[in-house]
Amino acid sequence: MGSMIDGVWHKTDSDRSAADGRFLRSTTSFRDSVTADGSSGFEAEPGRYHLYVSHACPWAHRTMVLRALRKLENVISVSVVDPFMSDDGWHFSDGPGCIPDTVSGARYLREIYRLAKDDFTGRVTVPVLWDKREKTIVNNESAEIIRMLNTAFNAWGDGEPDLFPAALRDEIEAINETIYEHVNNGVYKTGFARSQEAYEEAFDALFATLDGLEARLGRQRYLLGARITEADWRLFPTLIRFDAVYVGHFKCNRQRIEDYPALSNYLRDLYQQPGIADTVDMTHIKRHYYESQESVNPSRVVAKGPVLDFTRPHDRNRFSLPEAQAAAQ
Repeated sequence: MGSMIDGVWHKTDSDRSAADGRFLRSTTSFRDSVTADGSSGFEAEPGRYHLYVSHACPWAHRTMVLRALRKLENVISVSVVDPFMSDDGWHFSDGPGCIPDTVSGARYLREIYRLAKDDFTGRVTVPVLWDKREKTIVNNESAEIIRMLNTAFNAWGDGEPDLFPAALRDEIEAINETIYEHVNNGVYKTGFARSQEAYEEAFDALFATLDGLEARLGRQRYLLGARITEADWRLFPTLIRFDAVYVGHFKCNRQRIEDYPALSNYLRDLYQQPGIADTVDMTHIKRHYYESQESVNPSRVVAKGPVLDFTRPHDRNRFSLPEAQAAAQ
């Protein structure tokens, strides 16, 4: 993937690894916020904002999950890029599962960045939250966009339950930090490692964290207890991709999510929540990783398996049963 320098696209990209071979994730550039009262300069209004996403990208997937949970499909419009990323970066097409740019008629996502800032320098990433009125990017940081979707548009969507409740915020932030470092970003640090030492360090941290999550979810239904929170939905996009691409493509192969009893049942529980299945496009996911990441998969051959069925029954309802009854299950 290339990048922009002073508004000009460069197909060659700077190395995203440190001298010791460790993967480095670039920072996002647009960090404004949409608020219900407009005090941020961007007021929540139906029809004003547009999301640019990729079905393949786990970071963009977060925003589509929140859009679905908050029932904002008729409030915030969306464009979906093609799953294949060439040297020209993300592009729009009329392929299956894709939605062209209906706002500006752009062919490439980089055009949207240039419209927002004609001398933009940096990586062109998804998701992007676009303001149709001001013709600019509000934000391209998924962690911040999902917080906006959680509360700012409640007047037009479904604002319950709050996924970032005040009483749990410190706990959510703490577990988010661990999961981001060692799982969400951990799979990338494993897959894009340029040295054996860097790979093994990321690999060990990834599976140590998954082991800890397995133990936690063996005691309770969700990461913070009986209720779903933002932390669960930040973990979900990584788990749903894990067995299909991260195990083989990124060499995260100590074991699959399917091999974890609690994590696999938890994953199916989340997948089966209303509206969530429609946010998952496994064809886009597999095509993007295997076809686009030539440095990892030079042949660009897409793995045919595995066969995954997230609609199978899960056992998570046992945590809602009386203690004695649950113990007997």
